[in-house]
Amino acid sequence: MLATPGGLPKGPGWLFEVKWDGMRLLADVVDGVLNLRSRSGRDVTANFPELAGLTALAPDVLLDGEVVLLDKGVPSFAALADRMHSPVEERVALARPATFMAFDVLRLYGVPLLDRTFDERRATLGRLDTAAVPTVALSPTYTDGQALFDATAQRGIEGVVAKRSDGLYRPGRRSEDWIKITHRRTQACVVGGWRPEKVGTSRVSTSRVGALLLGVPDADGVLRYAGRVGSGLASEAAQCALRARLVDTHAPPFAERPDRPDAVGARWCEPTVVVEVVYKGWTDGGKLRQPVFRGVRDDLDADQVHAEP
Repeated sequence: MLATPGGLPKGPGWLFEVKWDGMRLLADVVDGVLNLRSRSGRDVTANFPELAGLTALAPDVLLDGEVVLLDKGVPSFAALADRMHSPVEERVALARPATFMAFDVLRLYGVPLLDRTFDERRATLGRLDTAAVPTVALSPTYTDGQALFDATAQRGIEGVVAKRSDGLYRPGRRSEDWIKITHRRTQACVVGGWRPEKVGTSRVSTSRVGALLLGVPDADGVLRYAGRVGSGLASEAAQCALRARLVDTHAPPFAERPDRPDAVGARWCEPTVVVEVVYKGWTDGGKLRQPVFRGVRDDLDADQVHAEP
């Protein structure tokens, strides 16, 4: 179940949580065996070996939550980026362990809980001994949404999610029973091409990405060109994550060819890689305004990308 962007709801019947800046995961324990799945359904169990203790909560349980890595006490998407992409050894993971912030329970001891209200599901989740597992935490709920929104702004945290206390859980659907209110605008985009990094005034590097040409599918699933991003690509981690995934093709995958200033020197690629950017809004021409690259979103497939309002 996905949250709908919107304003902070007022009135009774709402509970509020921190919007954790991490990777959404379903933690599925069956017969004492843990499976971690991203939003795209990809098995990422081996990426987070430090979460193996989730099996201690119950031999049969399905949890919804977000895995986060903290940087100076604040969840950091950049710090988590490398962990999203590939398996790691347990000793490496334990040197800087991630935390699974559990915020919902969808099944317990074989009993589906999807048609229980959020209040009921949270009460069930609260009865699990999450404190006994060092890498698991129960995402707290609050009744004062404005106070939480102000506090997250002061701490530099992404934002708040408001949830109706009587809301049911509908897998895979974007629901107005969950409203996300953020302090910064983020957009998942599909990479349709890239431009090599300039070296000096007249040469380019064939091995480094200088800019990504981005697209966002419209309501009919047609990939519309959304502009290019160059800021945030300089780190070696970003370069390695991108070049390992970009598969060249002969033609741009966008419905309309990008304008010449963006297309000059571009190398087109298969529209399968999803990245996330921070941006200031949309231009009248449907392009992202001042986008900055945040990281590759291996937890999303291209057909799961949509334009944020």
